[in-house]
Amino acid sequence: MRRIAASYDAALEPVGVNIAQFNLLRTVRRAAPVTLTELARLTELDRSTIGRNVRVLERMGHLAVGRGKDQREATVSLTEVGTRALDEGAPLWEGVQGQIEARLGPDHAESLRAALNVL
Repeated sequence: MRRIAASYDAALEPVGVNIAQFNLLRTVRRAAPVTLTELARLTELDRSTIGRNVRVLERMGHLAVGRGKDQREATVSLTEVGTRALDEGAPLWEGVQGQIEARLGPDHAESLRAALNVL
């Protein structure tokens, strides 16, 4: 898994994010605006971890944090910088995905997807 993550990180380097950050940006794009609590649920990470990760991406200019309907809860949305990172990163991510699938072969790639879906 470490080698696979390193492949994605290397491919996404020109965009300035790693695979975990890219995944978080993708989740925010799908759910935005999303509360930190909901984002933690969607990513299956605890709320404090999400808060730290969001703050990093906010400092990088990829995310904006505001107040939701309930003033006690922060909401997260993509900025233009975040949208651009996703748009530029998508073909890079897909390229690595294609390389991994080519190295595994179609049967092993499908077996891996099936095994990961079970988890």
